[in-house]
Amino acid sequence: MNASTPLLLAALGVLVVERAGVLNLGVEGMMLMGAVVGFILALSGTAPWLCFIGAALAGVSLALVFAIFALGFKANQVATGLAVAILGTGLSSLIGAKYVGQQFDGFGNLAIPYLSDIPVLGVVLFNQNLLIYLSFLMLALVVWFFYKTKLGLILRGIGDNHYAAHALGHRVILIRCLAIAFGGAMAGLGGAYMSLISPHLWTQELTAGRGWIAIALVVFATWRPVRLLFGAYLFGSISVLQYNLQNNQWFFVAPQLWAMLPYVVTILVLVIISNPKISGRFHAPADLGKVFHPTR
Repeated sequence: MNASTPLLLAALGVLVVERAGVLNLGVEGMMLMGAVVGFILALSGTAPWLCFIGAALAGVSLALVFAIFALGFKANQVATGLAVAILGTGLSSLIGAKYVGQQFDGFGNLAIPYLSDIPVLGVVLFNQNLLIYLSFLMLALVVWFFYKTKLGLILRGIGDNHYAAHALGHRVILIRCLAIAFGGAMAGLGGAYMSLISPHLWTQELTAGRGWIAIALVVFATWRPVRLLFGAYLFGSISVLQYNLQNNQWFFVAPQLWAMLPYVVTILVLVIISNPKISGRFHAPADLGKVFHPTR
């Protein structure tokens, strides 16, 4: 669960953003900003819930930078997302430079009364940290939002045809901006998980490409939230497996190959998204990554 939860949190944010028709490749930078801000707050003795809120707001702040350029100035979303990823990586390294290698005790698990006493499953499912519970709650809320609310239907409609949604009177830019802010908050929480829950420390580029994997997960799940859960835990299991395989004398894979995996997957995702014939088979939003000009 420790390897999968940050992926699930970040990927849920990516899913909402992409269903609104926006391609945000800046998730890695947002995760790193959330990680460093949450860690600094924790070292100062801030309450856990305030640390998580601070991490989420750090992700939102960087997400709004992306929104200003991608939505306000109509900049290319791929280029803007990459710039935000680089900005977040550099800024987090600068802010956290004097905190590298420092550790704190971490936050304890929250045991659910009675349920945590169930043999085997109780410890695994009902004696976990706050963000694991939150990840499942957010998954349920996203499913409910997409398929049970009017605003969720509007958001999905904007992702499929933003001009038609605009013609119906829906505020495309505002809804996309809110979706981007939500995506930034989830990315910030995903980053905070890595610095506050496991392994309780900060180091430069702590997320190690997990933001890129979160983007790939959404394609892997064909933009469906429930499949995202299985994808996140599959990728999390693979990331844990790689460390075991590196110490296995019968099946050794060079660490450099694992390190390049997120970037290879990202290239494949961009190929899928940029080709309408291929993306259509994956049920991608029809207007994903397309610039919206409301005056047309």
